[in-house]
Amino acid sequence: MKIATWNCNSVRARQTRLLEWLAKARPEVLCLQELKCVEEDFPWAELRQAGYHAACNGQRTYNGVGILSLEEPTEVLRGMDDGVDDGQARLIAANVAGVRIVSAYAPNGQAVGSPAYDYKLEWYGRLRRHLDLRHRPERPLVLCGDFNVAAEPIDVYDPAQWDGQTMFTEPERAALRHLLGFGLTDTFRKLHPGEPGRFSWWDYRMLAFPKNRGLRIDYLFATAPMADRCQGADIDREARKGAKPSDHAPVWADFRWSTDSVL
Repeated sequence: MKIATWNCNSVRARQTRLLEWLAKARPEVLCLQELKCVEEDFPWAELRQAGYHAACNGQRTYNGVGILSLEEPTEVLRGMDDGVDDGQARLIAANVAGVRIVSAYAPNGQAVGSPAYDYKLEWYGRLRRHLDLRHRPERPLVLCGDFNVAAEPIDVYDPAQWDGQTMFTEPERAALRHLLGFGLTDTFRKLHPGEPGRFSWWDYRMLAFPKNRGLRIDYLFATAPMADRCQGADIDREARKGAKPSDHAPVWADFRWSTDSVL
């Protein structure tokens, strides 16, 4: 079971690239972030023609998350349903082939000490509470998305330069560690321990991509039943090339999992 995640940075602007990548990579599940459109503008028909069902939690201009899957997703949840009045569309979850799939788009945080930065840390706390209340670490779950935090120095092209900047501050990294404390494994690092220079996001400016000045901020986190079955994981850097790309590359993991594996 191949599961992927991709911050597409506007599903409408990147629709052709998305369909081409789906035809090439053919994941069973693709989690999308930063859709930048509402449900009525989502490319339902085009994706269905490509063989994919979809669930969407959209928002005009900003945010928006989705789940695409070859098998129709069930038990769809939009948002955390935690009673917090939050108009930002940053989470969607669904069951696919016996696995709970969660597509998340963490806040950027803008500037340290800003209201947006505080919201980011609060959002991380809410997500951990959401997992604690609704899920169990011994059940199959894959949490995918753009988390807007580089976990370790190895995930940053220049840790000294980024130290103390948004996406690499200690409070943000601590919030990510607390989230993983639920019982989640970083599938890429499980299979690529200590491998440097592997990033998933590059700024559009300053020739960051050709110079490989990036951050690894897109992840597939898995509970033990899935992490133990993870047999492959990678970042598709090729998909970041070409005209009008997203600033993120797709990240994927492959699991020895089928409907017969359901616990």
